[in-house]
Amino acid sequence: MADEHQFIEDGLRRSQINEFFADELGRAGYGGMDVAKTPMGTQIVLKAEKPGMVIGKGGKNIRKITTELEDRFDMDDPQIDVQEVDEPDLNAQIVADRLANALERGWYFRKAGHTTIDRIMDAGALGAEIVLSGKVTGARSRVEKFNRGYIKHNGEPAEEVVDHGQGVAVMKLGTIGVNVKIIPPGAKLPDDFDIREDAEVPEVEQAAAAGDDEGVEALLEEEPEEVPDVGADDDVEVPDEDPSDLIDEEVVEEVVEETQDTAAEATDVAAEEPVGDADADDIDELDEEIESEAADLVAEMEAADDEEEDE
Repeated sequence: MADEHQFIEDGLRRSQINEFFADELGRAGYGGMDVAKTPMGTQIVLKAEKPGMVIGKGGKNIRKITTELEDRFDMDDPQIDVQEVDEPDLNAQIVADRLANALERGWYFRKAGHTTIDRIMDAGALGAEIVLSGKVTGARSRVEKFNRGYIKHNGEPAEEVVDHGQGVAVMKLGTIGVNVKIIPPGAKLPDDFDIREDAEVPEVEQAAAAGDDEGVEALLEEEPEEVPDVGADDDVEVPDEDPSDLIDEEVVEEVVEETQDTAAEATDVAAEEPVGDADADDIDELDEEIESEAADLVAEMEAADDEEEDE
């Protein structure tokens, strides 16, 4: 058989076993099961609100269930372990069965939903959701939801952290499906984080560079060395320098002398340049015109004065 078909067969078989336990142990408060295969056989862990009713008087009921598993589901040597549920209000399967029974007894769906989810949150759950789907009030089916707290709907936390439970309420108008999801108290979600106030943070010190024996602060605290005064008469030893690093002094002197000679020639040329002959002739002509105009003006004024005297 291929792996895909094997997975389907295992899932179908698990669902059938779960339905069988729900029908047989409904009055005992059936809260789910865990199935694991071992070398000795199949280990089944049952969760129930009333373990005594599951075992029965003298173990009669548990032997009946074991025989039924071997005959109906062809299981080899099933070993059943019954565990009591500490808090029934935090078990999604038990809550779903209780809510379905309440609806069958005639409870109004809103009152039953709010009462159930309040009991779940009072038990310390981080979040819960109840979904009722079917003909809850009339001939037309609909979906009613009741939410409290924080709930995960998809991803790995929805499969690993959230507890699922399903029940069915058989009514006169039809069946009502009950789906319950509960996040138990203390569940660790991927987005949870803790703030620690007493955490000690180690001090981070800046390491000195490789090869340096002294830190930066020590270097800053050191006083600068005093430079001795050198007089004109003091003999100062000039360190030998590499001739290749020095600039040729003769080339520098020649460039400086050429620059000075060029500047001097430009100054001499500017000083020796005379005023152009054309400019001087224009000035002389302007002076003659001004003098002739002034003379004509004086002659006119004298003529006007002579006429006034004659009158």
